[in-house]
Amino acid sequence: MHESYAKLVGAATGSTMTALTMTPFDVVKTRLQTQRPPSGKPCVRNMSSLARPLAGEELVCVWENGVFRAERVNGFLDAVKHVWKAEGMRGLWKGAGTTLVIGVPSSTSYMLTYDHLLKVVLPPLLPAPVVPLIAGVLARGVISSVASPLEMIRTNLQSTPLSANNPHTLRSVLSSIRSLVRAQGMPVLWRGLSATLWRDIPFSGFYWASYESLKKSFARNGHEGAWVAFISGATSGSAAALITSPMDVIKTRRQALVMSASASEITSSFPLVKHIVRTEGVSALFAGLTPRIAKIAPACGIMIACFEGVGRLLSDH
Repeated sequence: MHESYAKLVGAATGSTMTALTMTPFDVVKTRLQTQRPPSGKPCVRNMSSLARPLAGEELVCVWENGVFRAERVNGFLDAVKHVWKAEGMRGLWKGAGTTLVIGVPSSTSYMLTYDHLLKVVLPPLLPAPVVPLIAGVLARGVISSVASPLEMIRTNLQSTPLSANNPHTLRSVLSSIRSLVRAQGMPVLWRGLSATLWRDIPFSGFYWASYESLKKSFARNGHEGAWVAFISGATSGSAAALITSPMDVIKTRRQALVMSASASEITSSFPLVKHIVRTEGVSALFAGLTPRIAKIAPACGIMIACFEGVGRLLSDH
């Protein structure tokens, strides 16, 4: 198979595998990031109400020592438990279809664009050490901008529902987005793009610079192959996820406001950062970090291992 087609198949294989296997981590991360701070409302839910989806303004009521005690979903495992109770296994894969629609074409295009910039376009123009960083930045900037409207749909599907008895569906999300477009125009489809770029461009630049450096380090010691790609990708992805976590929270909050009951919510990135820090503390900027890293580490490893491993295998035959 021709090398370019082999790389296309490798990228599509990796992006499909990550989209199908990593969606639950995305759902949990988004729920943790869109959960609102306690509002001071009394705990009025009963035990049977725990089987309903948790609404944005609600607290979880737990029967303890003869009284109902109010608490919020706190942490990765707690969020998994409540999504499972409220919506079953399907709830953990909410938005998987949209993730496939977004993920396979955008990730495939991203990988092929990066590879072309890395090996063909940039080497004659830039010093070799900065080529991976610049290639990653340019590739991610273009793909994130194009895919932003679809990313908004996926984020709102996975966000914490406003009504306990009415979890988000594709129809309700699309209806809200259509209303917003009629009221504010087409640019609203790119709400949160600035925060997305603030997250994705540093992530991509750091990831690729780190990945290429780690891979070369392994090669100097005589180690090559798909497992080297997986380890290098997973390690680089984890570090990049940690660094860019605050902007991931901002991006998720801004895009999830499409399904918010309040039209007066703060939607600009930096005022939203100040608002979150003031009302919820600095730790809120790292909400969902555990499921994000739990998703990104294997996802980056799988993606790059498939891209290089499958691509090399097919091109050799």
